[in-house]
Amino acid sequence: MAFRTLDQADLAGKRVLVRVDFNVPMENGKVSDDTRLRAAIPTIEELRRGGAKVILLAHFDRPKGKRVPAMSLKPIVEPLAKVLGVPVAFADDCIGPHARSAVAAMQPGDVLLLENVRFHPGEEANDRRFADALAANGDLYVNDAFSAAHRAHASTEALAHRLPAYAGEQMRLELDALDRALGNPERPVLGIVGGSKVSSKLDLLRHLVTRLDKLAIGGGMANTFLYAQGHDVGASYCEKELAETAREVIRLAGQNNCKLFLPLDIVVAEKLAPGAPARVRDVGSVDDDERILDAGPETVERLCRAMANSKTLIWNGPLGVFEIPPFDKGTLEAARYAAELCKAGKLVAVAGGGDTVAALNAAGVVDDFTFVSTAGGAFLEWMEGKTLPGVAALLK
Repeated sequence: MAFRTLDQADLAGKRVLVRVDFNVPMENGKVSDDTRLRAAIPTIEELRRGGAKVILLAHFDRPKGKRVPAMSLKPIVEPLAKVLGVPVAFADDCIGPHARSAVAAMQPGDVLLLENVRFHPGEEANDRRFADALAANGDLYVNDAFSAAHRAHASTEALAHRLPAYAGEQMRLELDALDRALGNPERPVLGIVGGSKVSSKLDLLRHLVTRLDKLAIGGGMANTFLYAQGHDVGASYCEKELAETAREVIRLAGQNNCKLFLPLDIVVAEKLAPGAPARVRDVGSVDDDERILDAGPETVERLCRAMANSKTLIWNGPLGVFEIPPFDKGTLEAARYAAELCKAGKLVAVAGGGDTVAALNAAGVVDDFTFVSTAGGAFLEWMEGKTLPGVAALLK
């Protein structure tokens, strides 16, 4: 994609406004997971090496345009300084005199975190005057928050039109990985889409069957497809009202020569509880009081063969209720096999979405995949073929 990257920028002495994603998990007022802070390090370090003054813009939670002390970014200063290994200054506002004086005090290589941009209603309204106020403190703009790129907000979209705009390192990695997975992939391409609801991934399914060579459907949404084909799903979660929609996706896959993989066998139980007695059933052989909670061994084996015969894998959503053993087996086995293929150089595997990342962490294979996105909604919208405002604004 034709967007500017930091190696093309003259950074020396420049005030660089960097949009990062610091919407991190907090417990008792402290950061409980610094993954997103660490993701910003490559961009911040490159800017510091170039002699820039690094001014960080971020949101936290949903204050709805009002100053909410519990949603301040100030608690992030100390853990960010720790992972960076350099001091981080803080300004009590992202615009106005507080921000202006904090920026004026900076020297090349300094790092400054501005207060939550969502304390101002102009942020989520993508207000041009608020964007102008943000731009007043910068010479260049860098977006390193792919996870917020699906929102047309002032700090992700409007600001990119007011200053020379660049993609940060994390943004570049994310866009490159997605291009390898869906934009210009090496074929054959296999997709895995899991999770509970067909209704939340309709746009995704309709788009993917026009782009992929093979698509495997798992998780609770597979129950709706099985029901649509006339199979009894017992007491399983199932969106029966979407049966015709599922049949439409099946027809669309056929029209686009996308081979659809639905479960051949399933793991069922009467209760969803750790260690609950589980049985493997053939599809359609489910008792009225049984719930489908995982993909069966034959289904997983076929999926692994499909991976072995593919060059690219894109994965969103687990195959079962992976959080509760023994219903994690299908997801973990498939994830570990994909990781083996990646390590052997036989597969490009890109995965994303909250549940997917958690499942790959549970399998211990996050570092073995080609790329794992933590972007959530932005990753999903990209997979759906939608234009992301924050990405479009970076295009030359």
